[in-house]
Amino acid sequence: MDQARRDSLQSLIRRLGLVEAVDHPTLLIELERAMTHVSSGRADHNERLEFLGDAVLRLAATLYLDQHYPELTVGESSSLRAQLVSDRWLAELGDQIQIESCLILGPKALGDAAARETIRADATEALIGAIYSSSGSLEPIIDWLAPHWQATTAAVLEAPHRFNGKTALQEWSQGQGLGLPDYRTEERSRRHGDPQRFHSRVHVADQVLAEGHGGSRKEAEQNAAAAAIQTLAGRDAPH
Repeated sequence: MDQARRDSLQSLIRRLGLVEAVDHPTLLIELERAMTHVSSGRADHNERLEFLGDAVLRLAATLYLDQHYPELTVGESSSLRAQLVSDRWLAELGDQIQIESCLILGPKALGDAAARETIRADATEALIGAIYSSSGSLEPIIDWLAPHWQATTAAVLEAPHRFNGKTALQEWSQGQGLGLPDYRTEERSRRHGDPQRFHSRVHVADQVLAEGHGGSRKEAEQNAAAAAIQTLAGRDAPH
């Protein structure tokens, strides 16, 4: 690893607030692997660290919620954790820490703008795996992620329909005696990472309430449900 690359990775460590680990040789080696995308053609890429990071992230988020929000039910904690480990959340975090400045990508990935968010999310997950692999501890991961989780949790608890619109819409429709919402979702492109790959319309009692797009079927349906909740809130608001 040349000095320029070492400086780039050390800068990333500083952005994470892990200053005490800047000169940790094992961490630098693991970070180099975490920042190497499979498209680079290198044998030592980040897929295994991404796999590890996925499991570590879920455990760390579970421990965080158990410690800071013990009053939540298991169901509420599960729904909230889904937001704290989502691909969208990981991509946004990767953007905040400027992870793309450290990534080693092959020509195909470099030219695929639609996949950029997915690549950023996967690399952030691999980064989490690298920190755990080099430290053997969840502590530095929780220390780094806790402020980000705190902000997301506050937003979710303040406006849950924005993050779990399907549950909120189902509760409303059943409360009105209208049965379950019906999502009619279609794939409109086959580009991996396209944020408008899927389009969904949500119907309640055969009436279209709203529509939404997303990079996955689930995301499109969630966005349609959130839009429906906002529409219903507007109807009920005083004029």
